[in-house]
Amino acid sequence: MKKQKVIVFLPAYNEEQSIGEVIRKIPRFFHPCVDVKVLVIDDGSTDHTAAVAKEAGADYIYQMPENRGLGAAVRQGLQECLRIGADIGVMIDADNEYPAEQIPDLLAPIFAGEADYTMGSRFLGTIRGMKWHRRLGNYFFTFLQSLLLRKWIYDGQSGMRAFSRQAMEHAEIIHDYNYAQVLTLNLVRKGFRVKEVPIRYQVRTTGQSFIKFRAYVTAVLPAIWKEMRRPVKKVAIDKSAHRLPNVAEKQCS
Repeated sequence: MKKQKVIVFLPAYNEEQSIGEVIRKIPRFFHPCVDVKVLVIDDGSTDHTAAVAKEAGADYIYQMPENRGLGAAVRQGLQECLRIGADIGVMIDADNEYPAEQIPDLLAPIFAGEADYTMGSRFLGTIRGMKWHRRLGNYFFTFLQSLLLRKWIYDGQSGMRAFSRQAMEHAEIIHDYNYAQVLTLNLVRKGFRVKEVPIRYQVRTTGQSFIKFRAYVTAVLPAIWKEMRRPVKKVAIDKSAHRLPNVAEKQCS
């Protein structure tokens, strides 16, 4: 079989203190039939995020002309993955809170033909240092997603996700501020199979989060309402598109 091209993309805004370490942790050679490249979406940073990312080994850097928001950066990341020719896209935050070394775990259900879209779940894994108000906000929005989709979700705000090529082609993010809820609602309603993978999580030790609770609520709730009112069409999914042979077989071209 031909190698699967995996693009790991990092949306980043002023993350010069952490992005280099995240890039260096990304596994590049965990399977002979997988080719891993790293893409950074620099969302109008005013620091040295792009330079640090390049020095750390990023293969591609896309620089937004101005800061547009996390939702816009993730949307651009998915589009760039498709343009570059990714078979699978992986998104991970650039703040070093999520375990880049667990990217193979995130990919495993897609390679096994069990899922089209995976999310790293902090609540199925381990959480260190998350503040109580962030936990409550996560619980609320995750429960809301579960009600709307009639499917139990444990961590709807995860900043670590993987997408089959079909999922990337059909993913729609309808606002620039954030992506977390609307993206999952959009893909699951279209028939894409989602699976959560336990991950180890630790709150950032450098930099600061640019998400503010009040702004988050006032931006995200209307977006959820808008997404749920939009008609969507089910997608005919190729469930075997990304199956990998056993590592021992090593039959790749």
